[in-house]
Amino acid sequence: MPPSNTEAMVHYQDTILNRVPLERMSPFLPGTLTAKLRRTFQTSPIAVWGSRPGSKNRSNFEVMSPGDDILIVEGASVKLIGKVAAKVNSAELATELWKPVGKTGGVTWELVYFIANPQEVNVPFAEVGQLFGYRPNYQLRGFTTVTADRLVKFYEEYDDLYSILQRLEQRVEVFRKESARELTTVADELVTIRPEQIEQVLKDDLVSDHVRMQWKLARLGLKAGEQVWVPAGDQQRLRNTYHFDQFDEEFAAGVDLPHSYIENIDVVWKREFRIGAAYEIENSTSIYSGLLRFADLNIVAPNTLYPMFVVAPRSRRNRLREQLKRPTFRRLGLDQKVRFLPYERIDEIDRFFEDADGGLTVETVYGKSELVI
Repeated sequence: MPPSNTEAMVHYQDTILNRVPLERMSPFLPGTLTAKLRRTFQTSPIAVWGSRPGSKNRSNFEVMSPGDDILIVEGASVKLIGKVAAKVNSAELATELWKPVGKTGGVTWELVYFIANPQEVNVPFAEVGQLFGYRPNYQLRGFTTVTADRLVKFYEEYDDLYSILQRLEQRVEVFRKESARELTTVADELVTIRPEQIEQVLKDDLVSDHVRMQWKLARLGLKAGEQVWVPAGDQQRLRNTYHFDQFDEEFAAGVDLPHSYIENIDVVWKREFRIGAAYEIENSTSIYSGLLRFADLNIVAPNTLYPMFVVAPRSRRNRLREQLKRPTFRRLGLDQKVRFLPYERIDEIDRFFEDADGGLTVETVYGKSELVI
């Protein structure tokens, strides 16, 4: 997006910064697409962008898929990162959204795409380009895709592009993935749960507390405007005990991590295609299982920045502290990433928002948690 392109600047303000209600767009969309966008964005307005038709643009548009990352670059700087939620070729919708500016009348931006999790940043494009193997003086020209070989090489070395951009903007270290040999070493160092510890976890009273906290965190997630996931094996228990069934049916859509690393976390909040927070509920004295799952996440995605919480009774705080002192967990930085969230704090938040339909945020929960080291 050249800084001199007034049309692009105006449209960026109109439909990305301001966003667009789905109700305004639905008359121009197929019913199935409207339903998909409603599932993804719920009641939130949507960031929308488009490209002019043409053979090169259309070719790039055709290979776009839900969950793909998209960067908007203004001049020499990355201005925004988002994820492709869906796309549609619609001159009618483009005419509704983007009025002609200057002498551009008659040309529509009909290759329309809907952007989930848009986040403005200010990072030199040269720094991002180098991560993908572009030379420092590489110049973008219009609507461009990163080639498959560059993507493969990038994801062999790095993980989450969102978090990497945030780290570049904050001028903090960007981590490469560890080699397979290092991962094996880490795995060998990690402890396993003994059978007697599993039996302790499965005692009726502990399971009851576990399910109660899952239910409260799931319900609070909805009040925070998040989509909610609990492991498939636990969903029926929440239905039976608390008549709660508002789980996200397409939770894994767009999430970059291998699904096996998130599907068994006790509670996950997600906003559109991005994880908002992860919660491991620990009743046992071991507190191993939750930390092991968080260790897995940090090995495969060392740059992620969303908060990770161990939820446990206040009396378990020192036990968590002892476990986080283990050399392997400290090596992975879990002592500075995993936060303690006592049951008592969850109950306090739940009481405060009992009669509210919204107003809760991840930041509210984060503020009630603490580092233990």
